[in-house]
Amino acid sequence: MQHHKLKVSKTAHIYTLGQPTVQGTPFGEGVKYLWFIAHGYGQLASRIIRKFEIFDTTEHLIVAPEALNRFYWKFGTHEVGASWMTRNDRLDEIEDYSQYLTQVFDHYRGQVGEHVKVILFGFSQGCATQVRWLLRGPVRFDALILWGGLLPEDIDYQPYVDVFQGKKIYFVCGDADEFINQERIDWHLDFAQKQNILLEFVAFEGKHEVLSSVLEQVFEGLRT
Repeated sequence: MQHHKLKVSKTAHIYTLGQPTVQGTPFGEGVKYLWFIAHGYGQLASRIIRKFEIFDTTEHLIVAPEALNRFYWKFGTHEVGASWMTRNDRLDEIEDYSQYLTQVFDHYRGQVGEHVKVILFGFSQGCATQVRWLLRGPVRFDALILWGGLLPEDIDYQPYVDVFQGKKIYFVCGDADEFINQERIDWHLDFAQKQNILLEFVAFEGKHEVLSSVLEQVFEGLRT
């Protein structure tokens, strides 16, 4: 048996809230915040973006690309989920989603003014996805929110210290998260400190979920 690889094109699906053009202002000038969201394993972009409906879409442009790998989430049902990568051919999948995210990010970044603040948001598997992507190329961002997920631990961050300096980096986790216990939280905070990455830890009462009320509080914190 021979294994071959071939680059192919694929239709991607992206969901947004807000418009880059606001009536009475130049193109994109009304937008103050550009959110770029990576959903979690088994989620769909169309679901996670609903958590962001709390924001004023005249000031916030929220972009949620959907991972290119879809599957039936539960056997015997029609519920569909998506995944950014698996362990099989993982380097190829990281390269593929990184190119995909760059293309989507550049498309929407070009539709807003230079003054806009860029907030990268990852949930669960989307945390590692965001970090691996932003380290593969120059991505100008102002804040990174890692929600219910961790920094990839197989990366030496020392060569990338400048990428994170001057940025607001949040690690947000529920106190009843089914996948991240207190021991894991402590390890993650210690790992980040050793890598010279300053994380602001935000704990909330809840499980492995994004709560809009907590999201609003985190946003208020990064605005200051």
